[in-house]
Amino acid sequence: MTIRAFYRATKVEKAQPPYDTIHLKVFYPAKMSGSDQEQNQGMVPADPQQAPFPIVILFSGINCNPELYKWLAIDLAQRGMLVVTFAWIAENLPGFISLTPGVDIAMLAPNTYGTAPTASALPALLTELERINSEGILAGMLDLQKIILGGHSAGARVAIESASPRFFPQVVASFGYGVHTAAGKMMGYEAGTILPLPDSLPLLLMGGTCDGVIANSSHRYGTVWEEATTPVSRTFQEAISGGRNDSYLMLIEGANHFSFTDPFDPTTGRPFLDFPATGPEDEIRSLMAETIGLFIDAHLRHQPKAFDALKQLLNNANPLIKSFERK
Repeated sequence: MTIRAFYRATKVEKAQPPYDTIHLKVFYPAKMSGSDQEQNQGMVPADPQQAPFPIVILFSGINCNPELYKWLAIDLAQRGMLVVTFAWIAENLPGFISLTPGVDIAMLAPNTYGTAPTASALPALLTELERINSEGILAGMLDLQKIILGGHSAGARVAIESASPRFFPQVVASFGYGVHTAAGKMMGYEAGTILPLPDSLPLLLMGGTCDGVIANSSHRYGTVWEEATTPVSRTFQEAISGGRNDSYLMLIEGANHFSFTDPFDPTTGRPFLDFPATGPEDEIRSLMAETIGLFIDAHLRHQPKAFDALKQLLNNANPLIKSFERK
């Protein structure tokens, strides 16, 4: 299958220039046609046999270039999905300009949390997806009622916190790696607090046993985590009630915080806090992509073979899986 991508830009309402523009990269299954547009502009038509495409929006970690997630975007597009990565340089905190997934800090406060989404980039992204579906090579080919939010680190957090039909009726599931909902003491929460998630849609949480960024950031939450995966596990245990058998927790042996990125970029973000990965990272990413793909195929596309494959993973047959739970 041929995977192609193109770029778009969109404005964020209420954001102040020059920090009011998001740049998107849109990956999709394509089919070569030999047209003049293809030959002259590199615009390859989408494969109509794969349409309509469910949509995955990937939220990067803070100061993580979206190209670090191209490996996953291509893998999911090969499964017949449209995948969006994006870059937004903004001033989320006073004096701190960063490449950001878009975090609405005001919605993290004790008196506002859970009343609105924390993903401040999402409304602009959804509006742009409507434009993409109305014009150009993907016109009429998107399933705008089947949008999955996923991400890494802080990007994963805003994805899973914002995945609620109360906020966005078109969002149907979420997933994240290296993510938890521990509450920061600076926001006025008690030490060790785990904040609740919407808990109304399928959810996949993943964490690595060698996640040094999580382990070395525990002071932010007024505690010391027993293991690098402790807040990830506690989020699964405490932030959702489950009961539908569509929520999963997978802990990966030997994966660190940046095992979810490729290639590794030591120049930005906080990779200096991370522990060395002790597992084969190509195999770890392959496992992540397969699990995410199966999760979507099972719970959003209702494919029986995907359910069977997820059940096999639950049996812990893969040595890279420390534990895999469902509730």
